[in-house]
Amino acid sequence: MTGKKNTILTALTDLLFPRRCPVCDRPAEPSGAYICTACRKKLVYITEPRCCKCGKQLQEAEKEYCHDCGTGAHIYDRGAALYTYGSIRPALYRLKYGGRREYGEFLGRELAARLGREILSWKPDALVPVPLHPVREKKRGYNQAALLAEELGKQLDIPVFPHLVERTRNTSPQKELDGAARQINLKKAFKITQNDVKLNTIVIIDDIYTTGSTIDAVASACRAAGIKHVYFAALAIGRGM
Repeated sequence: MTGKKNTILTALTDLLFPRRCPVCDRPAEPSGAYICTACRKKLVYITEPRCCKCGKQLQEAEKEYCHDCGTGAHIYDRGAALYTYGSIRPALYRLKYGGRREYGEFLGRELAARLGREILSWKPDALVPVPLHPVREKKRGYNQAALLAEELGKQLDIPVFPHLVERTRNTSPQKELDGAARQINLKKAFKITQNDVKLNTIVIIDDIYTTGSTIDAVASACRAAGIKHVYFAALAIGRGM
């Protein structure tokens, strides 16, 4: 009887508050799904060959690194991303600026399903979302990277430390800056707040990776605190500079 009641309750919830597709922002089809069947086909996943450092998709199989990683050094060990930025951009925009925090659950599950094996191979002690400045987080109501990390951690059974790193400066949006300006913009923008926590390996979680400036800035603060291995996982990856 309880099972029947739960089924009826679920059906009523889907009818009154239909789950929206993160791609088209309309009620997902079929009903109850996290994403429309047709919209899923629009998503472009990162596939091999990939950059051995940041995970960007490469055009030539014989290359080991993308232009960014081949011409400059990074502080993190290695990383991976799920989608090309262009294909997931509308969903990311709604997640960050449209108040669609519920999209974080589906996107976090996607990260786990597609990148889970690779992330677990790094043997992380914790997932650490890139923090927002308190002013920006208060305005938005949540940190989208933390939403992704929470669901990913739940799916992979990895602890999440949302407050290990603090953003100490309310920096300008990275998308408005070029490569060199991004690094300057993030200089001393992060600090470790939980010095009593002993971690050997972490995975930084962010929504988008472009040049790696943000990941490097967080990784620098983590390494200064004694964390030996720093990886990252991002929902989407851009073309870089």
